[in-house]
Amino acid sequence: MARTPTELLYGTLDVLVLKTLSWQPMHGYAISTWIGQRTAGALAIDDAALYKALHRLEQQGHIESEWGLSENNRRAKYYQLTAQGRKHLRAEASVWKAYAAAVDAVLATG
Repeated sequence: MARTPTELLYGTLDVLVLKTLSWQPMHGYAISTWIGQRTAGALAIDDAALYKALHRLEQQGHIESEWGLSENNRRAKYYQLTAQGRKHLRAEASVWKAYAAAVDAVLATG
Protein backbone atom coordinates (compact mmCIF):
# COMPACT_ATOMS: atom_id res chain seq x y z
CA MET A 1 0.00 0.00 0.00
CA ALA A 2 1.33 3.47 -0.89
CA ARG A 3 2.09 5.87 1.90
CA THR A 4 0.48 9.29 2.05
CA PRO A 5 2.46 12.56 2.00
CA THR A 6 1.63 12.98 5.69
CA GLU A 7 3.20 9.61 6.53
CA LEU A 8 6.37 10.64 4.68
CA LEU A 9 6.32 13.97 6.52
CA TYR A 10 7.57 12.65 9.84
CA GLY A 11 11.04 11.95 8.44
CA THR A 12 11.30 15.59 7.39
CA LEU A 13 9.42 17.38 10.16
CA ASP A 14 12.45 18.95 11.85
CA VAL A 15 13.73 20.56 8.66
CA LEU A 16 10.23 21.77 7.74
CA VAL A 17 9.82 23.39 11.17
CA LEU A 18 13.24 25.03 10.94
CA LYS A 19 12.48 26.38 7.47
CA THR A 20 9.12 27.71 8.64
CA LEU A 21 10.76 29.50 11.55
CA SER A 22 13.38 30.99 9.23
CA TRP A 23 10.67 33.43 8.10
CA GLN A 24 9.71 34.70 11.55
CA PRO A 25 9.00 33.53 15.12
CA MET A 26 5.74 31.58 15.32
CA HIS A 27 3.63 29.60 17.76
CA GLY A 28 2.82 25.95 17.15
CA TYR A 29 -0.55 26.44 15.46
CA ALA A 30 0.93 29.05 13.10
CA ILE A 31 3.77 26.66 12.18
CA SER A 32 1.30 23.90 11.35
CA THR A 33 -0.91 26.29 9.38
CA TRP A 34 2.02 27.76 7.43
CA ILE A 35 3.23 24.30 6.35
CA GLY A 36 -0.31 23.26 5.44
CA GLN A 37 -0.82 26.37 3.33
CA ARG A 38 2.52 26.05 1.52
CA THR A 39 1.75 22.45 0.61
CA ALA A 40 -1.87 23.08 -0.41
CA GLY A 41 -2.97 20.86 2.46
CA ALA A 42 -0.87 17.86 1.39
CA LEU A 43 1.03 17.89 4.69
CA ALA A 44 -1.14 17.90 7.79
CA ILE A 45 0.91 17.83 10.96
CA ASP A 46 -0.37 16.01 14.02
CA ASP A 47 -0.17 18.28 17.09
CA ALA A 48 1.65 15.69 19.18
CA ALA A 49 4.31 15.16 16.50
CA LEU A 50 4.77 18.91 16.05
CA TYR A 51 5.25 19.60 19.76
CA LYS A 52 7.65 16.65 20.10
CA ALA A 53 9.68 18.11 17.23
CA LEU A 54 9.62 21.59 18.79
CA HIS A 55 10.76 20.20 22.13
CA ARG A 56 13.51 18.15 20.47
CA LEU A 57 14.73 21.14 18.41
CA GLU A 58 14.75 23.33 21.52
CA GLN A 59 16.77 20.75 23.47
CA GLN A 60 19.26 20.59 20.60
CA GLY A 61 19.67 24.37 20.68
CA HIS A 62 18.26 24.91 17.18
CA ILE A 63 15.31 26.97 18.41
CA GLU A 64 14.38 28.95 21.50
CA SER A 65 11.00 29.95 22.85
CA GLU A 66 9.25 32.63 24.84
CA TRP A 67 5.68 33.27 25.87
CA GLY A 68 3.64 35.94 24.11
CA LEU A 69 0.14 36.76 22.93
CA SER A 70 -1.28 35.25 19.77
CA GLU A 71 -3.29 37.11 17.14
CA ASN A 72 -6.47 36.45 19.13
CA ASN A 73 -5.00 37.60 22.47
CA ARG A 74 -4.34 34.12 23.81
CA ARG A 75 -1.15 33.17 25.59
CA ALA A 76 1.08 31.19 23.24
CA LYS A 77 4.66 29.96 23.17
CA TYR A 78 6.57 31.50 20.27
CA TYR A 79 9.54 29.70 18.75
CA GLN A 80 12.42 31.21 16.82
CA LEU A 81 15.60 29.96 15.19
CA THR A 82 18.93 30.36 16.92
CA ALA A 83 22.17 30.99 15.01
CA GLN A 84 22.93 27.28 15.48
CA GLY A 85 19.48 26.46 14.08
CA ARG A 86 20.11 28.55 10.93
CA LYS A 87 23.39 26.74 10.36
CA HIS A 88 21.70 23.37 10.91
CA LEU A 89 18.88 24.33 8.52
CA ARG A 90 21.35 25.17 5.74
CA ALA A 91 23.07 21.80 6.16
CA GLU A 92 19.83 19.81 6.39
CA ALA A 93 18.22 21.62 3.44
CA SER A 94 21.21 20.74 1.29
CA VAL A 95 20.96 17.08 2.27
CA TRP A 96 17.19 16.96 1.64
CA LYS A 97 17.50 18.67 -1.76
CA ALA A 98 20.13 16.16 -2.86
CA TYR A 99 18.01 13.27 -1.56
CA ALA A 100 14.86 14.56 -3.29
CA ALA A 101 16.74 15.03 -6.56
CA ALA A 102 18.11 11.47 -6.35
CA VAL A 103 14.65 10.00 -5.66
CA ASP A 104 13.17 12.08 -8.48
CA ALA A 105 15.87 10.81 -10.87
CA VAL A 106 14.96 7.22 -10.05
CA LEU A 107 11.21 7.84 -10.32
CA ALA A 108 11.61 9.68 -13.63
CA THR A 109 13.46 6.76 -15.20
CA GLY A 110 11.36 5.16 -17.90
